[in-house]
Amino acid sequence: MFNEVYDVIVVGAGHAGSEAAAAAANMGSKTLLVTMNLQNIAQMSCNPAMGGIAKGQIVREIDALGGYSGIVSDTSAIQFKMLNKSKGPAMWSPRVQSDRMRFAEDWRLLLESTPNLDFYQEMVSGLIIERNKVVGVKTSLGIEIKAKSVVLTNGTFLNGLIHIGDKNFGGGRAGERAATGITEQLVALGFDSGRMKTGTPPRVDGRSLDYSKMIEQPGDNNPEKFSYLDITKPLENQRSCHMTYTSPEVHDLLREGFERSPMFNGRIKSLGPRYCPSIEDKINRFADKDRHQLFIEPEGWNTCEVYVNGFSTSLPEDVQFKALSSVVGFENVKFFRPGYAIEYDYFPPTQLKHTLETKLVEGLYFAGQINGTTGYEEAASQGLMAGINASLKVREKESFTLKRDEAYIGVLIDDLITKGTEEPYRMFTSRAEYRTLLRQDNADLRLTPKGFELGLASEKRLKRMEEKHEAAEKFVNFFESQSVKPEEINPILENKNSSAVKQSGKLFKVFARPNIEMEDIRKVKSVEAYIQDNNLDGEVIEQAEIQVKYAGYIAKEKNNADKLSRLEYVKIPEHFDYSQIKSMSFEAREKLKKIQPTTVSQASRISGVSPNDISVLLVYMGR
Repeated sequence: MFNEVYDVIVVGAGHAGSEAAAAAANMGSKTLLVTMNLQNIAQMSCNPAMGGIAKGQIVREIDALGGYSGIVSDTSAIQFKMLNKSKGPAMWSPRVQSDRMRFAEDWRLLLESTPNLDFYQEMVSGLIIERNKVVGVKTSLGIEIKAKSVVLTNGTFLNGLIHIGDKNFGGGRAGERAATGITEQLVALGFDSGRMKTGTPPRVDGRSLDYSKMIEQPGDNNPEKFSYLDITKPLENQRSCHMTYTSPEVHDLLREGFERSPMFNGRIKSLGPRYCPSIEDKINRFADKDRHQLFIEPEGWNTCEVYVNGFSTSLPEDVQFKALSSVVGFENVKFFRPGYAIEYDYFPPTQLKHTLETKLVEGLYFAGQINGTTGYEEAASQGLMAGINASLKVREKESFTLKRDEAYIGVLIDDLITKGTEEPYRMFTSRAEYRTLLRQDNADLRLTPKGFELGLASEKRLKRMEEKHEAAEKFVNFFESQSVKPEEINPILENKNSSAVKQSGKLFKVFARPNIEMEDIRKVKSVEAYIQDNNLDGEVIEQAEIQVKYAGYIAKEKNNADKLSRLEYVKIPEHFDYSQIKSMSFEAREKLKKIQPTTVSQASRISGVSPNDISVLLVYMGR
């Protein structure tokens, strides 16, 4: 049945698996995507949305490299919002509300139209390993499929256990069975494993809700989009979300079920995501708060199914229903399905290289929740990187990694590999020390040339990026060279309560003032004339504005990144013996021995390794 040897086998077809399969196949590797149910490719298991704080930056980075998440997010969007617009551009984060069914369908159709990609539906129960190298997979039917590399993207399916109140049963997702066999084999090979928890809220019938009692949450007036390609278009029509609140009465009703809650009676022992707690966890931890926000999110253009964001729970279904019925607007609520918690196996990611290849088994890659992360976007970015590196390894080419000053994806992977995680990891802008450089607006400038070199980003994508870069640079040069007279600029400055100028000066200096926006500076005739004459689009105008207004911040951060990146080039020999450095602290020796950093810079970021330990290491290495 499977006579050929695949270059890459991807196990699991969630967000990580889909990106991994697409990347490997688009780079020319003969790829097989194996999943337990082909009808659930790229299923949105939890909220029907993509992007958000820091996550939106990741989606744009995936798109810039040539991945598919941005394109599918655009084609299946029902609402677009740019979050944090009141803050600086380093914080701006795009987010779309998605049509859940269309999202999965668009992903599947994209994958089916991808050359070099085959599909197979069955559970993978084990790996075929010879001399510490993976050479294939074994299915539950006993079929052996040979491969030069394997990417595991098992999501929440590894020994998944679903909890609803005092009931629990095996499953990787509601209505789907758990995957067994892989954890046990990997542990036998010497891998460390652990358990994590995540949860999901009830889905309800939107026809049973009274939206007139809620606060409408519409999309942006001028919506943007994720993909840098012009094959997708911004939304012309949007669906609104709505917001309501819990109350002391709702909290009291929820507390009645605490003794039957698996979170409080000891049934669930693993840690859940700190920044996405269940409703029972919120009212227990924040007992002083008498209400919490609930966001009512439609699951698509035409369906009446609604996602109750903020009400994730594993309480008994009768408690869920009783409490939710007491929420304003939910008095006559009808459930489609109750919320639940799920526990699953993961493997601490310090067991991986920066390429996401495991240290113990050659050619084996982990991506997504198997590495302890949470979120579609975090998973998709890991899948992309694992697929890229599996393909490169098979072709005996140099691996591909991203540094912390190059991409949020680089921050994510470096955090996982260097620091590990004991709770589901979620990306935030605060995790990136170079977030002024890693903005959502410039992901194409940062990463598309790299994607093109890999063979992922098309020539058309590269050309579009180069045109944007050139046009923005010329526009910035215009501001630097063009002068403006006091009589033309002062009325604009006075209107913004900004001090007047006494003599002609460069537009750059005026535009750089904090309270002067592009809409103000466009009132200068020469500026508007330049925009019209050069037919500048919104992306170019925004890029130039950021370059002008944040030039000092960008230059300072770039300088800091350049200084610190020098240590990135100081390589540590493979299998370096830290035990011989007696003047280094015991904790540092233990951590360094376990994680085996590849550079001094990575070593410096390991928890428990002090600056003094790094100095000792550099001296010992003769640096």
